[in-house]
Amino acid sequence: MAVQVWCLSFRQPYAGLVLDGVKTVESRWRPLLGALENQTLAVHIAQRDWDGDEWQAVLSGPLGLTPPQIQALLQSGERFGRGVVAGLVDVGGTWQCPPSLQGAELQELERSAALIGLQEKHLTRLSNPRWLKAPLSARGGRDLWTVEIPAELLP
Repeated sequence: MAVQVWCLSFRQPYAGLVLDGVKTVESRWRPLLGALENQTLAVHIAQRDWDGDEWQAVLSGPLGLTPPQIQALLQSGERFGRGVVAGLVDVGGTWQCPPSLQGAELQELERSAALIGLQEKHLTRLSNPRWLKAPLSARGGRDLWTVEIPAELLP
C-alpha cells in the first residue's frame, strides 16, 4: 500500500529547515502552492544547494542561533542525503506579500521564511513537518509532481 501526494523539490538548507520546523513559510515568485491548501506535500531534497547565504544571516541574526546550533540544523537536514523524498509538511494558505510591508511584520515573515526580500513574493504557510522513517529515492522535478510513498515509510 502507498500514499500518493504532491511533491516539491527544495534545495538545501531549506529542505532540512522545513522538515525541522524552522522554516514555516515558503516563498515563490508565483502562487505554486496555492491550490494545495489543507493538503499534505512531500518534501524532496534537491541535489543542489541554494544559491546565496541569506539563510545564514536570518538564522544567526533574527533567530539568534549560535554557530553550533546552525551546524546541528545543517547536519539534521542532511540525514537522508540528496535526491530523496525525505518528509511531509501540511500546506496552509497562500498570499502575496505587499511591496509596502515593513517593520516587525516583515521581519517576522523573514524569520519564518529564513529569507529576506519577501515583498511581492507569494508566501505559503507550512506546518506539521515530519521526516519519513527512511528516505525514498526519487528524481526531482520542476514545479510540482506526484510521488507514491510506501506506507511503511510514513511517520
